[in-house]
Amino acid sequence: MSIRQKVKVRGGAAVAVAAVLALTLAGCGGDEKPKEPAKSSTPQSQGSAPQKSTPQTGSSNAPAEVIATSQGPAGVMLEINSAVRDQDGYVTVSGQIKNTGSTPFTQIAALRGDEKNASPASVAGATLVDAVGKKRYLVLRDTEGRCACTTGLSIVKSGESVPFFAQFPAPPATTTEVVFGLPTFAAAPIKISG
Repeated sequence: MSIRQKVKVRGGAAVAVAAVLALTLAGCGGDEKPKEPAKSSTPQSQGSAPQKSTPQTGSSNAPAEVIATSQGPAGVMLEINSAVRDQDGYVTVSGQIKNTGSTPFTQIAALRGDEKNASPASVAGATLVDAVGKKRYLVLRDTEGRCACTTGLSIVKSGESVPFFAQFPAPPATTTEVVFGLPTFAAAPIKISG
């Protein structure tokens, strides 16, 4: 038997096996109709495990509480919506960068501070200052140097609002007031909740 004939036989055998498997699997399906998932009285996202809460990105129709504002260059404002201490020893600050000016805000690179490589187009230059404890807290980093903050920022057009967050090591539990700083914006005193 030549090689060409062996290939034809093997190819034909493979097709025959595939056909038998397909027919067998088709015969396994019963007459049962697929069951619809039970509806819950409480809305939940699809997925079985609860997810850790993350800063909101403005998907809610209700206006977020503003705990502080800070003026930036050319009509750009920083609105801080929350500064929350969690049980893991972190403080997460979140808010909006709003362009109320008439020209696009293009100074995104300045927001990263001295950060050049790991977190470009980010708010990695943000700081928290504990005046009482005389300490300055920088944005947390992972093992590769990337910030625990908003990344991938681009030009903020006139009238546009962009959400941001930055996570810091938490000051002592007795410290409830700190000053939030972001390059090119004025410092903003904020209260930590939680």
